[in-house]
Amino acid sequence: MKKINQIIYQMTAPLAAVLILVLFAGACNQSTDGVGTLKVVLHDNPGNFDEVVVEVLRVEVNNRLDAETGWIVINEPGASYNLLDLVNGAHVVLGETELAAGEYRQIRLILGDGNYVVIDGDSYDLDTPSGQQTGIKLNIDAEIREGITYTLAIDFDAHRSVVKKGQTPVGAPFLLTPVIRAYAQAETGIISGVVEPWDAINLTVSTVENVGENPVSTTVEENTGEFRLLGLPEGTYSIIVESDDFDAVTITDLEVTAGETTDAGTISLTEEEE
Repeated sequence: MKKINQIIYQMTAPLAAVLILVLFAGACNQSTDGVGTLKVVLHDNPGNFDEVVVEVLRVEVNNRLDAETGWIVINEPGASYNLLDLVNGAHVVLGETELAAGEYRQIRLILGDGNYVVIDGDSYDLDTPSGQQTGIKLNIDAEIREGITYTLAIDFDAHRSVVKKGQTPVGAPFLLTPVIRAYAQAETGIISGVVEPWDAINLTVSTVENVGENPVSTTVEENTGEFRLLGLPEGTYSIIVESDDFDAVTITDLEVTAGETTDAGTISLTEEEE
C-alpha cells in the first residue's frame, strides 16, 4: 500500500462525472494582458470507507474544448491522497502556476495506477481506465486575468464515486467513477455548527436540497463535533444530521450568503427508540 502524502489543511470517467465547474478571481481587474495565476485545490464529500486513495501524476489545462494538443502542465504532484482526510475545510493544493491571460476551457487530471479503496480493513484496487490514459477531463469556462489568482475548488464525492464492478461477488475489484462538484469560493458560503455527541456511529451532516445533483456532506471533527459545509450557493437551506444510533435531526431556514459563514448552532442528538 502506497504511503499517503501528508495532508496540508486539504477523478472521472467522463460519462459518470457530475461537474459544476467555476473559477473565481480574488479581486476585480478588467485587463486581459500579461499573466494571471490558476490554483487548483481538492477536498472531499465523505464516504463510508476506511480510505479512498487516488494517485495524481499530473494536472493540465487547455484553452480549447475537445483538444488533443495544446495542454499546459500546471503541476506534476506525483502524489497519493486519501480523500477521506479532506473534509471540514481540509484541502490539498494540486497545482498553482502562472498562465497567459485569456480563456481556458478544460482541465485534466492524469492518474497513476496506485488508486485503491479500503473497506473494513481490506484493500481493493480501483480501476480508472480514462484517468490513466487520456486523463480525467473537466470542461470549464475560465478567464485568467492579469495579476489575479483564480482558484478552482474540486469537491470529490467519494461515496458516489466508488462502485462495484458489475454483478461480481463481495471482494471483487471496484471502479473509480468520480462524481465531482467544483465551485467559485467567492460566490459561495458556508454552514457551520456543532453536533453532540460527536462520537455517534457513522455521523454525517448533509444539505437536504441538492447542490447540482448531489447533496453536500461532511463528517464532524473528533473531540469537538464541529462541522463545515463548504461551497454553498446563496439561498435558504435545510441540513440533516444522521447516524446509526441516533434519530436524524433536521435544521431548516438557514440563510447562506456568499463569502459568509452561517452558524447552525449546537445540534443535540437523541437516541433512537427501540
